Amino acid sequence: MTSPASPASSAAETALLEAVALGIPSALADLGALVRIPGIAWPAFDQTQLERSAEAVAELARGTGVFDDVRVLRAHVDDTDELGQPAVLATRAARNGRPTILLYAHHDVQPPGADELWDTPPFEPTVRNGRLYGRGAADDKAGIMAHIAALRAVAEVLGDDLDLGVSLFIEGEEEYGSRSFARFLRDNADALRADAIVVADSGNLDSRTPGLTVSLRGNARFTLTVRTLEHASHSGMFGGAVPDAMMAAVTLLATLWDADGAVAVEGMASRRAETPEYAEQTLRDEAGLLDGVSPIGRDDIYGRIWNKPSITITGMDVTSVAAASNTLLPEVSLVISARVAPGQSATDAYAALERHLREHAPFGAELTFSDVDLGDGFLVDTSGWAVELTRAAMGDGYGVDAVDLGVGGSIPFVADLVREFPGAQILVTGVEDPHSRAHSPNESLHLDTFRNAVRTEALLLARMNERAAGS
Repeated sequence: MTSPASPASSAAETALLEAVALGIPSALADLGALVRIPGIAWPAFDQTQLERSAEAVAELARGTGVFDDVRVLRAHVDDTDELGQPAVLATRAARNGRPTILLYAHHDVQPPGADELWDTPPFEPTVRNGRLYGRGAADDKAGIMAHIAALRAVAEVLGDDLDLGVSLFIEGEEEYGSRSFARFLRDNADALRADAIVVADSGNLDSRTPGLTVSLRGNARFTLTVRTLEHASHSGMFGGAVPDAMMAAVTLLATLWDADGAVAVEGMASRRAETPEYAEQTLRDEAGLLDGVSPIGRDDIYGRIWNKPSITITGMDVTSVAAASNTLLPEVSLVISARVAPGQSATDAYAALERHLREHAPFGAELTFSDVDLGDGFLVDTSGWAVELTRAAMGDGYGVDAVDLGVGGSIPFVADLVREFPGAQILVTGVEDPHSRAHSPNESLHLDTFRNAVRTEALLLARMNERAAGS
């Protein structure tokens, strides 16, 4: 908790927090305007909306009065002539020996899914019960507005005394795999180079407890095609003697987990680390686990989510129920999405998965692997000065001590940041809480969490403004 001797009790920081409070209504109004733009990076959607979204973010950056230069840029996808999606890059040079901070978020969003699953329209921001509902309200347009709102407050209070170097990088294709991300970093390395990088695309322990993400699982996603027949056949004539592709696929997939639902693939690693307590009832509430359905895996719950691998079947091409007939299917394709324990390379985990599937293919079924997408996990070095400064700012911003979090999800581009800028301290933060439902219908932002996140970032920027670069 903030103590009477805390830096947050100083007159300057009191004025800063007052400026944050006064700016929250306009920040939420701007967030609502962003939510109304359905900027989805996948080619099946209207790409002009993504361009609208980028321009809107660029205007918000210009309006802070902080930056010397604001541009909307694209980079090529590596080894192709294809251009990636529009990103916003805004820069301000450091003065008087101060450090530079890079603020990251992304303006593209997930597709909304079925409209009937939303209580209110996905691109019509709606406030109820202390939450703002809408696609991107939490992931990650709230991250953008946390940066913008904090910069507005800092610029207002510090004025000409703002010597901190600031770069703002708002990506436009994070939900589509950050396909041009690595090239963008290389093309704009000088503008992006910083002492500390804030990645505002994660979450908190709960709606009142801030978290600094110190570990992320990696990912290994691919399409598996199972084939057993040259052509479809009548299930009555040949069923019982001929294995169809669905039977082979179901039999094969069942080998990926043991009786407890834990991953049973030899070579997929786990990590041992202390985790906070997490009650099963809390898991049921936050995940929507039905009564009578048991959790899967073993050991402490956070450990299962943060430090162990998981495997999920996220899609399947198969005859629909409406079109079902008495037919042996010759071929089935499905998407396997695996999360990889921090510390294991995604390449090694994928190799273990492919080896397992080939070794366990039933009835001699033919397997084909395609569309492989890999991303490494991340472990933060928590010994740096920027980590210490961030934890303190979180404690003062939220009024509750920060905790170190692992995250079960993946942010693969963090590995690109580490590779391109090895001297930078990576600070993974965010505005989501366990009820945000990012990627799902009825995504929402907890408004008090947003206010506290802006307070935190404003304090962090102001305190970095007092440091000498490299100190």
